[in-house]
Amino acid sequence: MITNFFIPELNNHDVQELWFQQDGATCHTARATIDLLKDTFGDRLISRLGPVNWPPRSCDLTPLDYFLWGYVKSLVYADKPQTLDHLEDNIRRVIADIRPQMLEKVIENWTSRLDYIRASRCSPMTEIIFKM
Repeated sequence: MITNFFIPELNNHDVQELWFQQDGATCHTARATIDLLKDTFGDRLISRLGPVNWPPRSCDLTPLDYFLWGYVKSLVYADKPQTLDHLEDNIRRVIADIRPQMLEKVIENWTSRLDYIRASRCSPMTEIIFKM
């Protein structure tokens, strides 16, 4: 996937300022994968074995993890789609219906999480509560 799709697609864009972030799951950090990503992104790689280490116990750090996937999934499957077309239509509809005001609140919460991480020196975020 990385060599056949991702890297060729990157070559179509200016990625000199782009950072790549992946979580610390061991399935994402095979030596060949990390080497390829380091070759592509240099010091702009955030990963368990990358130049910028993925923060420990940080599954609640990124908006995709603590908000988007669960939010989208709950709405996409609400009417129990029975066909692939129905599922795809639901995904498109749910994503299209996300409003800027909701994203602003998510980003506010995200910055609070980052502030907490900085202040706690990467301790677990036991006191962070998602506010909507």
